[in-house]
Amino acid sequence: MDLRHHGDREVGDLIDFAVNVFPLPRPHWLDDALKASLEDVHRYPDARGARLAIANRHGRDETEVLPTAGGAESFTLIARARPWQHPVVVHPQFTEPEAALFAAGHTADRVILDGDFTLDPAKVPEAADLVMIGNPTNPTGVLHRADMIESLRRPGRVVVVDEAFMDAVPGEPESLTDVRADGLIVIRSLTKTWSVPGIRAGYVVGDAGTVKDLETQQPPWSVSTPSLVVLAATASPGSPGEASKRAALIDQWRTLLIEQLPLPVAGDPRTPFVLVKGPLGLRERLREEGFAVRRGDTFPGLGPEWIRIAVRPPEETGPLIAAIEKVLQ
Repeated sequence: MDLRHHGDREVGDLIDFAVNVFPLPRPHWLDDALKASLEDVHRYPDARGARLAIANRHGRDETEVLPTAGGAESFTLIARARPWQHPVVVHPQFTEPEAALFAAGHTADRVILDGDFTLDPAKVPEAADLVMIGNPTNPTGVLHRADMIESLRRPGRVVVVDEAFMDAVPGEPESLTDVRADGLIVIRSLTKTWSVPGIRAGYVVGDAGTVKDLETQQPPWSVSTPSLVVLAATASPGSPGEASKRAALIDQWRTLLIEQLPLPVAGDPRTPFVLVKGPLGLRERLREEGFAVRRGDTFPGLGPEWIRIAVRPPEETGPLIAAIEKVLQ
């Protein structure tokens, strides 16, 4: 199984329903900040301003925040931070956490969720000293209850919550970014909602001791000046309004997509994508019709009958629905 297979590898010159980046233009103030950041690239990056902005946003101390080169870098830092004895990854979920553990010389136990893919804390081994889970989860779209995730905490255990898609959920109701607790680490990514996949911008919030362990593993100047500017700008007091607008649009578009899909959708997705179960060969047939969707069989716990479809505006979704109906005939 290729744990490093991601949606961008599906697209090529096809119509893109494989990548989860918000499809509308960025706000002008973000583009203005990005352009202005080029005036400072003759200096080494300085993360202090971004760190303070993120800390203020979440009501945390600066020692509880670490800017990262995208959410993905966080997994590498976590994998290298300690000599983990029994790491556990809750699947199906984004595969980069397990790939990072493997690259760091660890072997992770997999807890496979089935049915409606909701978290069952009893499935997580008591011996686990590291537990990694997505919320809401890629690719299932499940939004787990915050209290159920908190119930995974144990003395000596680190619980890592990948909230890369939480800002696509109106109100972020189950976020743990504001919760201070030993061994609790939350990862955020700005790639999707802010339409900046080419700017690797993310951050970690969590208990200061664990954050320090991650910082020790981070290369100097890992986060570029443009990325730090994006982190600071989107953590500013005015940005939540724009994020809320985008989350509301995603909610509307997803509802329309689910209503039109002639295939069953897994669970109650709260994400800018849905997980769909279809006949074998559906993804390949859609490629012949000019549409790229994300294959499901590179996610542990899923097979080739699953595909992930990105949420798009209705005028873009209509042609995809027509193509699905055509290949199902």
